[in-house]
Order: sequence, then structure tokens, then C-alpha cells
Amino acid sequence: MEPGIISLAGGNPDLTALPLNELGQAASRLISAQGAEVLQYGAGSGILPLREELAQLMSTAGVASGPEDILITAGSQLGIELVTAMLCDPGDVILAEAPTYVGAISTFMGLEVAVEHVMCDEDGLIPAELERRITELRAAGRIVKALYTIPNFNNPSGITLSAERRPIIAQICRDAGITVIEDDPYGLVRFEGEHIPAIRSFDDSVIYLGSMSKIFSPGIRIGWLTAPAAVRERLQLLSESAVIHASMLSQHLALAYLRDFDWRATLSKTIDRYRERADALLRALPAALPAGSTWTGPSGGFFVWATLPDGVSADELFDLAVEEGVVFIPGSGFFADGSGARNLRFSFSLEAPDRIREGLVRLGRATARLSSR
Repeated sequence: MEPGIISLAGGNPDLTALPLNELGQAASRLISAQGAEVLQYGAGSGILPLREELAQLMSTAGVASGPEDILITAGSQLGIELVTAMLCDPGDVILAEAPTYVGAISTFMGLEVAVEHVMCDEDGLIPAELERRITELRAAGRIVKALYTIPNFNNPSGITLSAERRPIIAQICRDAGITVIEDDPYGLVRFEGEHIPAIRSFDDSVIYLGSMSKIFSPGIRIGWLTAPAAVRERLQLLSESAVIHASMLSQHLALAYLRDFDWRATLSKTIDRYRERADALLRALPAALPAGSTWTGPSGGFFVWATLPDGVSADELFDLAVEEGVVFIPGSGFFADGSGARNLRFSFSLEAPDRIREGLVRLGRATARLSSR
């Protein structure tokens, strides 16, 4: 990033509340006391004590799992790839929210799997639209294998799938013989309200993906998945063939963080910062975007999704915004079908509130220039 640029683009977690000195000491103790173990090869499923901790953590989302139900992965991005490779052949279809995570789109396309979108509203995936798309695609001779969904504080939209729709979505997919891939990296980053039960809590056939990236550190590359036993065993074989196993040192450090540190208090401090930053962004948006624009109001996560009025291009606004010294992400990358020309994603996770406000003043200047053309 060039000096002076204010970034409302990247979805990176704020790590400043982490007890870095204590974590450094913990890492040093791990190597000094258990170096022969933590620097060695390990089991493909991941270390048992970490799987035990993650099983307890998932109870927050209403998922009843034991350590035997969990596979540790080298980041949840790898989990997406493993599940896709297991479920799909080239030419098969995965359904996904409109819009959805760009990293998932890249994975699906890299494996020659087609992405077809399902419309959403302020309550997330629309069940009637899901049914319609399944029927429409199958009538056209397409093979629909899975639904990929980020139900909590979706990346990029920030929208959360309502509690009422979750069992309905699970039932629709179960009846259609379609696997649900539930990607939940942001579920614990909630600003307000109660945690909503995961889709997997309604159907044990759902493949649930979790991540340490947003509650601890993305750099350690630790994720996990929960799936039916036969599915999980196949996924473990695929994982072992790709990476053997997730880093043993990272697994032990993640275990130490969950077991020996007050990580929930640290996360709570970080969530307070995210809430303040989201509020700064939402308060400043009306003056920064063209009249007639709309945007989401997330209750957690990292993102706000905006839609510009008809005839206004997010790419053109982006170019002018860069000249003014602020960046966001144009929306087209979050669709597989070329949509999103009027959409943009803002991330509020890293910049302080005063920087966010200044960034939107700069965006307002870019908007004024665009309007005067």
C-alpha cells in the first residue's frame, strides 16, 4: 500500500489486542520443552487436545461435536478446496450467495466447478430462490452438488442468514440431495445479539468450516472442519496428500492460546474496536456515496456492502478514489457471472475511526468528481 493511502479494502483482523509478549514466551516454552514433538510430523487429523478445545468452541454455534468429528486443516481456505475436490467433478455446479467470498469463487473455478448464484435479501439466502435455482439448473441438465454459504456476517455483504431460514435451507438441500458447505470464519465476531445456531445444528450432513484467523491469527494458518465420519475420512486423506498435516507448531500455539489465555476477553476488546469502526463508517457513508446509494448494516464481522445508483460504476469511482487517497474493493470480483458493476465492499476491521472518517471524506471528493463528469 502506498504511503498516505487509507485502506477500506482488505479484510484483515486487528491483532493489536493480542498479548504478543506472552505469546512469544509461550512459543519459546513450546520449543524448549516440547521441541521434539512440536517440530516433528504429526497425525493427519490434527492434535487431539486442540480438537477437544474446538469441539467445545463450536457449542457456541449449537454444534454438538466431539474431537473425533473434527479435522484440523492448514487454514479454512484449504478446507474449501478439499471439500470441493471431494464433492465435485469438472462441470458440476456449486450454488453460492450473490455475492460471495472471492477466494471460494477462485477455488471453485480452479477446479473447473461452475458457480451459480442464489439471490439474497437483508435476511440472507432466500429459500424460495434456492428452490427455484435448483429446479431451473436441473431442468437444464446441470448437476448441482453443493450449496456454499457464509451464514454469519457474510464476506462481502455483511449480511447474516436469519435464524428462521436456517432449518429451511437445511431441509431444502437435504431433500434435493445437495451438500451444504457452511463456512463460518466470522461467527464469533458478533457486535450485538445472541449467537444464532449453525446450519449444521439442524443437519449432521452439513460440512462446517471454522477458522482461527479471526479469533486469533491468520498467520498460523489453522482451520478445521466437521463432517460426517465417512466424508471426514476422505477429506483427511485428501489433506494428507496435499499438506500431510497442518503445522504442528501452529497447532500447539493455537492450543495454548485457547487453553491458557483469556482469549475471549481479548476478542471482546477487539470486537469493541470493530463495532466503533463500523459505526464510524456507517455514519459517514451518506455524505460519501452518490444520492440513492444503499448499503448493509452488519451486526458483526468486517464488511459493509454498498450498491450505487443505476448508471454509476464502482470501477470508475474506485479509480477516482485511488487518486484521492482511499481504496475499497469493487464488487464484480464477488460474483462469478459478471455482476456487481454497481457494488463495492468496505472493510472497517483495521483503520481507526478517525482514519475511516477521513477516508470517506476523500471518497466524497471522488464521488463529487464522478458526478461532475
